[in-house]
Amino acid sequence: MAIKAYRPITPAQRQKTTQDFDQITTKKPMKSLLKAKKQQAGKNNQGRITVRHRGGGVKRHYRLVTYKLPLDLTFTVEEIEYDPNRSARIARVKDENGVYYYVLADTNMEKGTTFKTGKEIEVETSSRMPLENIPVGTFVYGVELTPGKGAQMVRAAGSSAQLMAKEDGYATLKMPSGEVRKVLVACEASIGTVSNVQHQNVKVGAAGRRRRKGIRPTVRGVVMNATDHPHGGGDGGRHGSGKAPRTPWGQLTLGYRTRHNKKTNKMIVRSRHEGKRK
Repeated sequence: MAIKAYRPITPAQRQKTTQDFDQITTKKPMKSLLKAKKQQAGKNNQGRITVRHRGGGVKRHYRLVTYKLPLDLTFTVEEIEYDPNRSARIARVKDENGVYYYVLADTNMEKGTTFKTGKEIEVETSSRMPLENIPVGTFVYGVELTPGKGAQMVRAAGSSAQLMAKEDGYATLKMPSGEVRKVLVACEASIGTVSNVQHQNVKVGAAGRRRRKGIRPTVRGVVMNATDHPHGGGDGGRHGSGKAPRTPWGQLTLGYRTRHNKKTNKMIVRSRHEGKRK
């Protein structure tokens, strides 16, 4: 999978790149696995903006991706599809009973390949099984946090976690962020790496491309009025020197830690922040 560059016939196309879509086998999604998706434009049910810089964009349908597949079945990949709602590709798969599902596609999936789910199955790429049945050193994705809840971690394009150890009922995983954490060995995971590994190397290159994604412009705080941002105001001179960067609501940012989920701290063996615990 490579990155495709454009012929530089305009200034934007000089630096813009895109993914190649060689892995995709069809442009027509399955209607029974689609759901209408309403654009909220970052607003809540009162019409107030709760997420800034959202709005516009092209219309999309949500793909009903299954993160918890039935066990002890064999699945056949029918198609590899593009999903506008996520960075990874998705696979349309069919089980032995003729039921269709959308699942996250990995780098090994192609049209016609098969994979299995269950405890007593062979350890092969794309297979889904509990961590206790996966050999140490294997790369996995779509990892559960709670047994039976379905894939919650390692779902982004090109990501994978490495199984480092298993002891005392827990599996130690090295996450894509560098964090090392424990998960119950009863949690399931799929073997392999999530598809579209070059996603992070794509250069947007044009403002209109962002707008079509539903992302509106971001404005620096120092060019705002003092009433709109802590960095705003002044006579046009230099702003913000000697001050800690803040959000529009005065919260410290750029390095200030805001994680307060202390319940799971005991599961973190090594933090992604320079080996220190959060």
